[in-house]
Amino acid sequence: MAWAKLLYFRDKGHNEVGGFGVSDAEDLLYVQDFVTVKQEVTGVSVKFDDQAVSDYMEDQVDRGRKPEQLMRIWCHTHPGFSPEPSWVDEETFGRVFGSCQWALMFILSADGQTYARLSFNVGPRGCILIPVRVDYSREFDGSDWKAWDAEYEANVRPAVRMERLAIREDEHPQRRSEHFGLSYDFLDELEQMDVQERQLVLDELADRQDLWDEESEVMFI
Repeated sequence: MAWAKLLYFRDKGHNEVGGFGVSDAEDLLYVQDFVTVKQEVTGVSVKFDDQAVSDYMEDQVDRGRKPEQLMRIWCHTHPGFSPEPSWVDEETFGRVFGSCQWALMFILSADGQTYARLSFNVGPRGCILIPVRVDYSREFDGSDWKAWDAEYEANVRPAVRMERLAIREDEHPQRRSEHFGLSYDFLDELEQMDVQERQLVLDELADRQDLWDEESEVMFI
């Protein structure tokens, strides 16, 4: 069920989507559910609302779960074809989960590739890449699209909107291409970032080879 929900949320839009993996009390690397909280998303980043994270923790604890079941596995999607963590991902993982005894960063890309890195932040410290497997052997009640849609609409808010004008079908293709571009919201969002955060976003865009046309050296967003 957790895997089906991750796939559904990944394909709902063109931005990243993040959440927490809720794991089995007897097997902390067995993810039973994927839960989102209120967040602002772009094609290269996810920013959780602090109050929403606190509310999520309280709700899960009220259900009888322990902190290590609900706040150790950070799951998020990549709209591109690479599951490798970006600079933004690394900064977020270190800042948010660096104080945990252990934590795991899981990434699901647009083509189904996965990345899972388990980090230990006590003792000698260290990290290791681990394999990912989907368990189809247990009962599965089926996808709940209605509930998932409601959760997505309630929690996931794009911080950058890409706008596209309607063009007459008979318009010349060369002229038609001139009407496509970034909205001013994208530029406003960049201007509002601090220098370091803006540089991280630009570096991530530069590393996203799937956004570039190698022949014309043009980035498509």
